[in-house]
Amino acid sequence: MMLSNTPLLSLAIWVPIVFGICVLAVGRDKNAGFVRLLSLVGALASFAVTIPLVTNFDNAAHGLQFVEKMSWITRFNALYALGVDGLAMWLVPLTAFTTVIVVIAAWEVIEKNVAQYMGAFLILSGLMIGVFCATDGLLFYVFFEATLIPMYIIVGVWGGPNRVYAAFKFFLYTLLGSLLTLVAIVYLYLKSGSFEIAAWHRLPLPLDVQIMLFVAFLMAFAVKVPMWPVHTWLPDAHVEAPTGGSVVLAAIMLKLGAYGFLRFSLPIAPDASHSLAGLMITLSLIAVIYIGLVALVQKDMKKLVAYSSIAHMGFVTLGFFMFNEMAVQGAVVQMISHGFVSAAMFLCIGVLYDRVHSREIADYGGVVNTMPKFAAFFILFSMANCGLPATSGFVGEFMVIIGAVKFNFWIGLMAATALIFGAAYSLWMAKRVIFGAITHDHVAKLNDLNKREFFMLGVLAIAVIVMGCYPGPVTDAMQVSVSDLLKHVATSKLPM
Repeated sequence: MMLSNTPLLSLAIWVPIVFGICVLAVGRDKNAGFVRLLSLVGALASFAVTIPLVTNFDNAAHGLQFVEKMSWITRFNALYALGVDGLAMWLVPLTAFTTVIVVIAAWEVIEKNVAQYMGAFLILSGLMIGVFCATDGLLFYVFFEATLIPMYIIVGVWGGPNRVYAAFKFFLYTLLGSLLTLVAIVYLYLKSGSFEIAAWHRLPLPLDVQIMLFVAFLMAFAVKVPMWPVHTWLPDAHVEAPTGGSVVLAAIMLKLGAYGFLRFSLPIAPDASHSLAGLMITLSLIAVIYIGLVALVQKDMKKLVAYSSIAHMGFVTLGFFMFNEMAVQGAVVQMISHGFVSAAMFLCIGVLYDRVHSREIADYGGVVNTMPKFAAFFILFSMANCGLPATSGFVGEFMVIIGAVKFNFWIGLMAATALIFGAAYSLWMAKRVIFGAITHDHVAKLNDLNKREFFMLGVLAIAVIVMGCYPGPVTDAMQVSVSDLLKHVATSKLPM
């Protein structure tokens, strides 16, 4: 039975934001212990309110569920309108879950400005959930842009030596990319008289207008994913960001752009999507293959995983523009899987960095001799990163490749080569960091995982394996929504 009277989506958005504001209000470094505890309570409460979304979601229902709608800016007919379907439902608890992991990961590591750090992540969590839930175009844009502020602060304040440069580059790329999207949103509002995204889906548009709208949305979403060639901000941001920042950036923020394609580009401009599918597939294949080769030569672990994220997100955009159920479902599964695997990889790198204060692969070697528990997790997540069967990393990529082969055999073959590159860079890093003899004195002195670290990596390991062995709950939830989307995209919106 659906909880029709409970504003579950509003709770999912505003509970972390309110807790974040409370953390900032009480925060002083002398109260660090209380701040950490309050942050954890806030993160757990935020995750708890998303669980009914999963348990009460009707897999067979068409359209949006848990809908909330009220007047927001009456003069412009803008609504505070929320709702989720199978495309968005799993992304909401994934965001809240990631925030819990980030708070636990920062428990002992962040010692200065603890309240500001925790508060920024809680507020960011609510804003990102808002992006996945908004069904009003203006509300979506407000949430989409507002996510830049806490992430900019996180990278710029708690990042590495070049944090200001990385934060400014991240902010500039994403803000400039979004300006054309604002123009597109205003155009659609003037044409339809409404900011409701569903009204834009029904709006007939000439092909040239659709192409301009598609390009305008592409500017924002391609930067956020990020797609080649507007990907260069991501490695810099990852390298300089604190561990929690890298986790949220890879696990959730990249998905905001991918989700935008599903909610805006494909259904609003279906004819343009078909016309420009070749371009999108080409850009995706470049990301999958070329960026995979770039990852192979990296000397910094964070930079390697950052480039691997771009390659994995290339599978997502590739799947969207094949226009068959297997490929699109695989792309959405890949979004969720990448949330677990990339978060786990950055947390593993963070565990090593906390001990050695180096991310250079050459500074390690033989870690398995002193950190066997950590080594087991690192190898599992590396295997998931390269798509080993029975891990979540395999499911999405395999579905996209099958969908690609259905669409065009040669495109499927090129996409499949990415699995080879994924195995090459993941296992090459694992071999040099984990295995072999101990070659550095600092590696010989390393301590294995403590209980906190073991817990956070253990939870992610369970998620990766369960999703790899039993992806049914994820695929079942999205099947109707994917089918409805593809039917919509197959129908021309050109004026008669």
